Amino acid sequence: MNLEGSVRDMLAKRIAGEIVLSPSPGATMRKWRTLLQVSQVEVAEELDLSPSVVSDYETGRRRSPGSGFIRRFVGALLDIDDGRGGRYIQQMARITLAPGDVFLDIREFAAPVSIGELCRALRCDVLVGEKALEQDVFGYTVIDSMKAIQMLSGLDFYRIFGMSSERALVFVGVTRGRSPMIAVKISPFKPRIVILHGIITEIDPLAVSLARHEGIPLAVSRLETQDELVEALLKVYRSTQE
Repeated sequence: MNLEGSVRDMLAKRIAGEIVLSPSPGATMRKWRTLLQVSQVEVAEELDLSPSVVSDYETGRRRSPGSGFIRRFVGALLDIDDGRGGRYIQQMARITLAPGDVFLDIREFAAPVSIGELCRALRCDVLVGEKALEQDVFGYTVIDSMKAIQMLSGLDFYRIFGMSSERALVFVGVTRGRSPMIAVKISPFKPRIVILHGIITEIDPLAVSLARHEGIPLAVSRLETQDELVEALLKVYRSTQE
């Protein structure tokens, strides 16, 4: 089995397992369908069903789907992605396990969280992208800014994005914010928001300029310690599991 085949199997097991274990399986189905950018109509056609059936499962109007339907649903999502060239599967194939000394935490939400909700939890000042506060994020990665600069190659940077680029990148140990935003600029994948923690002096104007140019919301967390930041993120993560 080639790498992409093994990644597909890993993804299928992960997605199916998350749906089965979720207290809201329909919402989790919708989350993964959205992540793979597949419409209800497309997945319904792949399953030879009416789109209303998919909608009923996702909204909870139908009873929780059985394991057989979940397996077919996940297979349909991955088949559609494969038919488009395997964009999502290829993205996952580039990702290996992240070193713990660079990536302090990396998690996927069971249900989407708005940028505004995340910023409130982290006591953020939003510097760029206030109009995007209603957009959803599907996970977060906490990155040691200095160690990332010192240790990550360009290919390693893919690891930051976990299962989806539609996430918050939270850089800690930041002095002025220039380096994280330069790294984000040159990355082929763009996060939903960049959050900086540890600003000692005022933020570098170049960081703000790059965020505006790339169309990426930029915020600064005012939580005092890194431990507080990680705990606040964990609380948000746990709230999506309920």
